[in-house]
Amino acid sequence: MLLPNILLTGTPGVGKTTLGKELASRSGLKYINVGDLAREGQLYDGYDEEYECPILDEDRVVDELESQMSEGGVIVDYHGCDFFPERWFHIVFVLQADNSVLYKRLETRGYNEKKLKDNIQCEIFQVLYEEALASYKEEIVHQLPSNKPEDLEDNINQILKWIEQWIKDHSS
Repeated sequence: MLLPNILLTGTPGVGKTTLGKELASRSGLKYINVGDLAREGQLYDGYDEEYECPILDEDRVVDELESQMSEGGVIVDYHGCDFFPERWFHIVFVLQADNSVLYKRLETRGYNEKKLKDNIQCEIFQVLYEEALASYKEEIVHQLPSNKPEDLEDNINQILKWIEQWIKDHSS
C-alpha cells in the first residue's frame, strides 16, 4: 500500500516533535526527527559558536534519508526545509506558535539570549512558512496553530483525516 510522506516544520519550540511522535503512533507512519538522526549519525559539518550548536551536513542528511523517503510512509520533523528534495513530500505542515508561548518554551530549553531573540524574530516574520512556500508547491503547504493542548488534538485529527483521504485517492 502506498503511504504519504509528511514534513512537519516550523521554528524550534512550536511543537513539531510532540505532534510528529503522536501522529506516528496513531497513524502507523514512521517518525524521523532530523536533529536526532544527525546526532546519531554524526551528520555534522562543524560547530556554530554563536548559536552553540553543531552545523547540519544537509547533503549527508539527504543521502541518509533517501531510501526511506522513496518507500513512503514517513513523517519528517525539522526546523528547516529548503534542502529536502521537493519530490519527497506529499504535504508540508508549518507549525506556528504565539510569541509569548514560544518564548516560554524556548526559555525552558535554556536557549541563550541571541538564540531566543533570533528564533522569536524568525516566528514573527514567518521565515519558515516563507521557506516552505519557496521550496514546495503552494497547494501542499499548510499552516497549523500550536499554542495549547487542544491545538495538538485538532492538528492530529486534521492530519489523520488527510492521510486517510490520501491513501484512498492513491490505492488502485
